[in-house]
Amino acid sequence: MLDLAFVRDHLDLVEKKLRDRGMNPEAILADFHAIDQERRAAITESETLKARRNQLVGEFQKLKKEQQDTTANLQEQKELKEKLPLADKKVEEADARLRTILLNIPNLPDDSVPVGKSEEDNVEVRRWGAPPQFDFAPKPHWELGEELGVLDLERAAKITGARFAVYWDLGARLERALMNFMLDLHTREHGYTEVLPPFLVNADSLYGTGNLPKFEADLFKVPHGDKNLYLIPTAEVPVTNLYRDETLDGARLPISLTAYTPCFRSEAGSYGKDVRGIIRQHQFQKVELVKFTKPEQSREEHEKLTGNAETVLQKLGLHYRVMVLSTGDMGWSTAKTYDIEVWLPGQNLFREISSCSNFLDYQSRRASIRYRPEGAKKTELVHTINGSGLAIGRTWVAIVENYQQADGSVIVPEALRPYVGTDRITPKKF
Repeated sequence: MLDLAFVRDHLDLVEKKLRDRGMNPEAILADFHAIDQERRAAITESETLKARRNQLVGEFQKLKKEQQDTTANLQEQKELKEKLPLADKKVEEADARLRTILLNIPNLPDDSVPVGKSEEDNVEVRRWGAPPQFDFAPKPHWELGEELGVLDLERAAKITGARFAVYWDLGARLERALMNFMLDLHTREHGYTEVLPPFLVNADSLYGTGNLPKFEADLFKVPHGDKNLYLIPTAEVPVTNLYRDETLDGARLPISLTAYTPCFRSEAGSYGKDVRGIIRQHQFQKVELVKFTKPEQSREEHEKLTGNAETVLQKLGLHYRVMVLSTGDMGWSTAKTYDIEVWLPGQNLFREISSCSNFLDYQSRRASIRYRPEGAKKTELVHTINGSGLAIGRTWVAIVENYQQADGSVIVPEALRPYVGTDRITPKKF
């Protein structure tokens, strides 16, 4: 959420940044000025009434001490007592209306973000490695997975429905191996602290990260007593909210956390897209990277986090590229996002495997996550950064497609062999 004073003082900039995102500022900010003026007038009225009340109380004590008539004084106090709740209610109502407007303003794109209308305007930053060369036609992972007996979409559909998967034997072990490999890499080499959060969260947590109220249709809601809980769409939600409504010691920053969780997304609006295989699932596993930083650190830490995610693909020998998302393709809460896209030879395309985003203070203002600079009395909002390190299912796909062999087997990357316990996946039926 943006700061009210910032929006008020930089309304032209906010409108420009919204247009850069392809949005209509009038549809969002049409009533902002009027409501802001109502709020300020209501605050002035309330403060004036309270000041007069305090003055009357002082005068009453003086009149009483001097044994003078207090009738007029008490009558005015009575009238003020009736007016004050109404004035305060006006302030509360104006606050609520302004908050609704602020909640419906996305984060403002950083000046370094390319202006564009869609993913077609994303800009490539760098590439690593080269695509594998085959002397046969490479297959997509859904064919390989079925032939190897490690991926079962039919039984998953029977158990639950479409967009779910069952992994068998070395397919399941490969998924688990990737989880452990990623967590070990990020904790041992990159300095992250591992955390295992709940997989269900309350509405406040989703408001804190910007998933609510805008994206409720993308969530799986679980009724629980007189409230709703939600299955997490990403570990970003519970991990970021670990420090909701807290003030951190500035000497501790940056704080770097990593977490493995399953993730649940309804994929609203994506029907008909990626219907084959496990690219777009309702449930998938992911290792997440989350940082809490001082404002002056966040851009550097964003670059570091992106590099940490890239290291996973480098150690697995997988060809990839890094794209900076344009204003028309970036997420609601982010100020700048790098997408890491891995090469999938079975589909002859690059696929996003991690989005690494800097949210500046957009999430921390919603979640009230602050820090106290060393030696300072006043607190400040932290900056939050996160990214996948990596999406495990899509890494599984990339390994199966990139390391497939002419005989139908799949070579296990050397870095994963201690975790998988073998150097090759061969066909087996269950």
